[in-house]
Amino acid sequence: MTGETILSRTESLCPECLARIPAQRVARGKDIYLRKACPEHGEFSSVIWRGSPAFESWVRPKIPSYPETPFTGINKGCPYDCGLCSDHRQHTCSVLLEVTASCDLGCPVCFADSEVHPAPDPELATIAGWYRRVLEAGGPFNIQLSGGEPCVRDDLPQIVALGRSLGFTFIQLNTNGLRLARDPDYVWRLKDAGLSTVFLQFDGTRDDIHKALRGRALADQKKAAVEHCCKHGIGVVLVPTLVPGINTNEIGAIIEYALGCAPGVRGVHFQPISYFGRYPQPPTDNARVTIPEIISAIAVQTQATMRSESFGPPGCENALCSFHGTFVIMPDGRPISLTSHAAGSCCAPRPAREGAARARGFVATHWTATQRTAPETSETGAQRSEGLAGSQVVLQTNLGAWDTFLDRAKSHTFCVSGMAFQDAWTLDLERLRDCCIHVMSPDGRLIPFCAYNLTSRRGRALYRAESQR
Repeated sequence: MTGETILSRTESLCPECLARIPAQRVARGKDIYLRKACPEHGEFSSVIWRGSPAFESWVRPKIPSYPETPFTGINKGCPYDCGLCSDHRQHTCSVLLEVTASCDLGCPVCFADSEVHPAPDPELATIAGWYRRVLEAGGPFNIQLSGGEPCVRDDLPQIVALGRSLGFTFIQLNTNGLRLARDPDYVWRLKDAGLSTVFLQFDGTRDDIHKALRGRALADQKKAAVEHCCKHGIGVVLVPTLVPGINTNEIGAIIEYALGCAPGVRGVHFQPISYFGRYPQPPTDNARVTIPEIISAIAVQTQATMRSESFGPPGCENALCSFHGTFVIMPDGRPISLTSHAAGSCCAPRPAREGAARARGFVATHWTATQRTAPETSETGAQRSEGLAGSQVVLQTNLGAWDTFLDRAKSHTFCVSGMAFQDAWTLDLERLRDCCIHVMSPDGRLIPFCAYNLTSRRGRALYRAESQR
């Protein structure tokens, strides 16, 4: 095509038939697209990177680390042999256990496409088998209990306690928060069972946003869920699904609300909408928001209290999949960055195994509620100083301020991150083979999240349909 430059080649799937086809990453001006062609269904092109930081400054090389205990062999090739197969290039960081297909919402947008007539919930003995299967794969890894809506199960605290008894030290709940809002005793039971963190669906601070994405006015219930979790000492991460024209102008307001609820709220994890599961209509480029656009919006909407340079690529999954930034909230409310990304910098390849281990440890440490808080003292005047493993922070020169900062870093870290999941239009098999977030299928295979949830334009699932039969 005139006016574009091929940057690299990969493989993808046809959005119509899910056949594996060649693909190219191409530059059109400053924007990057995934372009591919199916012999039967024609050409497809989707934007995957738009704006700054520049694509070439973000990509970082990794040394692959293959599964020590692959559960499936290589037969049809990626992505048809997931299990994990021996050709997967990254160890597991987090495993999702889908403990129900039921849900108490009927969202217009749902990656799981939760069913109107769901299958029966898996029994505790089945879930125990999944936990043990994760251990066979090399765990314990971080666990996320998902669905459907896990809180429709009265025995969810038993599921948490079961995982703890088997040696899993970090268990996270993926929830819409409705039961947590209305049933504080249920929250206490989850905490008592050993729940580490709540990954709370939180699309905005206004009811019109919730009505558009979830079909109901939910702002008060979301805030009640946050309040009950913080009261009972469960860390909360707010998880907005970002949809252009609906809540991308709410990014700063979400961060401001989260900062106001810290240190109980540990951060915000943005997820730009991906078109699999249930969604209103097939996507256009205007219906997408990319990682650099989110980073830029954070800087603009927080009035540069969080700067673009404070966010960098991941060390675990593929660089094109996510971003992260870590901050310390000072007594006067200012977030001081602990992370930085220098545009145009390069680095030597890093072992994928080390990235997975660091990611597991980081999430377990920084997304869990703190056990103490630092004294609320103010500080003024600043200079640039080096500290905390080479991170750049702005502090006073006197030792009292430095001691205050170190104390705050123990209790008031705050994480802002995002994950760009792939759909049938944007799926890049190189990215998929680098995935470290895996779903436990009902038959005991570990399947990369984007492969498990992938659906064609007409709704045909690559893997999830198997679990719904």
